[in-house]
Amino acid sequence: MSRTDADARILATYRITSPAAAIAERAGALAIEQSVEMPLAAVRSVAIRETIAGRVESIEPARASAPRAGIGTGADAPQAFRVTISLAAQTVGDDAGQLMNMAFGNASLQPEVELVDLALPAKMLAAFPGPAHGIAGIRACTGAHGRALTCTALKPQGLAPEELAELAHTLALAGIDVIKDDHGIADQAYAPFARRVPLVQRAVAAANRATGGRTVYAPSLSGGARRRAEQCALVRAEGVAMVLACPMILGIPGFVELREEIGVPILAHPALAGSGRIDPALLLGFLFRLFGADATIFPNFGGRFSYDRAACQAIAARARAPLAGHRDTLPVPAGGMTVERVDEIVAEYGIDLMLLIGGNLLEAPEGVERRARAFVERVGRRGVKS
Repeated sequence: MSRTDADARILATYRITSPAAAIAERAGALAIEQSVEMPLAAVRSVAIRETIAGRVESIEPARASAPRAGIGTGADAPQAFRVTISLAAQTVGDDAGQLMNMAFGNASLQPEVELVDLALPAKMLAAFPGPAHGIAGIRACTGAHGRALTCTALKPQGLAPEELAELAHTLALAGIDVIKDDHGIADQAYAPFARRVPLVQRAVAAANRATGGRTVYAPSLSGGARRRAEQCALVRAEGVAMVLACPMILGIPGFVELREEIGVPILAHPALAGSGRIDPALLLGFLFRLFGADATIFPNFGGRFSYDRAACQAIAARARAPLAGHRDTLPVPAGGMTVERVDEIVAEYGIDLMLLIGGNLLEAPEGVERRARAFVERVGRRGVKS
């Protein structure tokens, strides 16, 4: 049955920890907090109460979890519940920041609440941009087909532009597909954007001319709208073919605008995205994709972060699953990965991914270029045979 715009609802699902006797009241309070944010009895308008106010649609037990220490184990012990609340689509429109606000704004301040899923009306899904390039676009600009892609990071912070360019040249000679700035490299005095980006881009281009390769450099964008506009202009002037951006640092609306401004694939970094009160697959796999990320970096299991296999698989699945006609997003497992794990990681996710290995290449006693070549060759062996 079709709905009018006024009737359209967003379904936001939360995991709430609460005693069973209090969960209905707790869910109702969250519905009000995420919508009208005042006692419902004080809302005089019947239309607002019936349309704009949040509604509890369902409450069901979540998977079993152990009681927290010191809380108790009786009927009043906190339990996990899966609560779905509907919110009026009118309150969001097509504003990505407002979607985050309505679904997660005040909920993010409540330690017993986690946002775990969102179901959006079809018209809203279509209104958000999605990736401009997607997996096919990234493959086209790098020339990497029939295999996973390789990626590494320029680091550590503190290197001068000339040193970063020399490192990028070495990595490009080895055949790495994407060389990105470390996300902590921004516009610091020791490596200003306006000097760093031309030097690194030209070093990568020189390596490509020498090898016939198509390595792409992805500089890290930073700052507010004015600085970002200046950086985008330089990116275009230098022929840079990809950029790195942190949606949660730039701000979600700024990230959506970047997608329209930049004209090249965007590699999204998860910095500030680990609040622990929003499901990683929802944020990194679904929302970043919906807002325009062509590739999404996430902490892979078995690395230096605590994401488990199931969470990582869920991120990759949501990045690549059909989504209202939007292009797919390339999963980029990262965070302490090693060349020795290439076979395992490709077997886990398939070839539609980009493997990001940084420190393991840079610390190699046999030399950075040799180690990077071993990375490229190992990924190549895991490709599809023609």
